[in-house]
Amino acid sequence: MEKLIGEFSLGLFFWQSLIFIGLLFMLRKFAWKPILDAVNDRETSIKDALASAEAARDEMKNLQSDNQRILKEARAEKEVLLKEARATRSELINGAKEEAQEEAQKILSQAQDAIQSEKRAAVKELREQVGSIAMEIAEKVLQKELENKDRQLELVDQLLQDTKLK
Repeated sequence: MEKLIGEFSLGLFFWQSLIFIGLLFMLRKFAWKPILDAVNDRETSIKDALASAEAARDEMKNLQSDNQRILKEARAEKEVLLKEARATRSELINGAKEEAQEEAQKILSQAQDAIQSEKRAAVKELREQVGSIAMEIAEKVLQKELENKDRQLELVDQLLQDTKLK
């Protein structure tokens, strides 16, 4: 330190002071001012963000109360819809039961009619078959009895006598 005091030069001190002051002005103009402006901008943006967050919090509270109200309304509407659905289901089930009973009666009636019709057809077919079988039997019996020529003539005479001409 003594060496610095012993070698002190006023001209060097002047120029160093001038350079230091110039450096301070340059720093103020080119560094501090932009730095301070950036800090101020940052501070402003933080204040705006805090205000926005507060507004969002208030909006969130409003939305939550609206959501609760809407949820209550939705539950009430759900209950009404469920009651209506139950009533509609009961009506549909009762209607379907009645319709099924009517349809069952209709099908039963149709089945009975079909059975009667089939029965009549079966009896008719049976009669035709019995008649056909009787004809075949009669034909075979007649063939056997009419094998003899004399017997044939006798049968023809007897039939002619039994038949009366009008």
